[in-house]
Amino acid sequence: MNNLINLLRPSHYLKNIFIFLPLFFSGQITLFDKSLNALIAFIAFSLSASAIYIFNDLKDLKDDKIHPVKKLRPLASGLVDQKIAIFLMILLICISLGIMITVSKESLVILIIYISLNLVYSLGLKKISILDIIIISTGFVLRLFVGSFAYNVKLEIWIVIMTFLLALFIALGKRRDDALILKSTKKKMRKSIDGYNLKLIDSSMLVLAAIIIVSYIQFSISLETIIKFNEYLYLTTIFVIFGIIRYMQLVFVKNTSGDPVEIILKDKVIQINLLIWLSTFIWIIYFF
Repeated sequence: MNNLINLLRPSHYLKNIFIFLPLFFSGQITLFDKSLNALIAFIAFSLSASAIYIFNDLKDLKDDKIHPVKKLRPLASGLVDQKIAIFLMILLICISLGIMITVSKESLVILIIYISLNLVYSLGLKKISILDIIIISTGFVLRLFVGSFAYNVKLEIWIVIMTFLLALFIALGKRRDDALILKSTKKKMRKSIDGYNLKLIDSSMLVLAAIIIVSYIQFSISLETIIKFNEYLYLTTIFVIFGIIRYMQLVFVKNTSGDPVEIILKDKVIQINLLIWLSTFIWIIYFF
């Protein structure tokens, strides 16, 4: 049972919290009916994500067996039978689609697009450098749209832009880990790594870090934001800057950029920073 749970990667459901963001930033997360729809969409999306992880593990079985970390995964290590994994994958997709249709037709369409995009990604597009991280980042944007349609809340442009940029920044950090493995062991952990090197990744991350920080500052001091929230939102900029620099410290200094989810779950500094940033936003949106 533990091996089957590990196969589903429930810790990665953390990524699907993006479904709640449009509702949270609209100031309506306290409304029960909208929050319930968001939760149902979250569950449906998480189940489909698990199915995609299984498909990807089946497709990458050969490569995972030689990866220093991925070789411990249930399928790569032989702890879960492939036939069971295939059955579970199909079952999860059917259940997720069935659940999402109860939320909204639009959310169901977005979920189908997400599943299709990731299947195509696993079948070949992930071998194309740059396009691979673009697709990963697009997946986070699709989570926003699923949430927006699920509880009928307008999706703000700034949320879409910031989410895409941040996802792209983190995806590059993950590719850096693959580049380091290639440099030290001469083993390619993924086909697209041929299109990357440390110089490209490091310079791209520096550019994106600057863009993210400037974009957030522009958002926080814009007239629209001041009218919608208040003039003190710019104070949250310090936590964004600190979070970006802390992640870069982990990537460039400690070389621990392999799994962004694991970084968030294990790094106390990032956890505290996120908590303070979130608490400040809650205070400004809901209590100020």
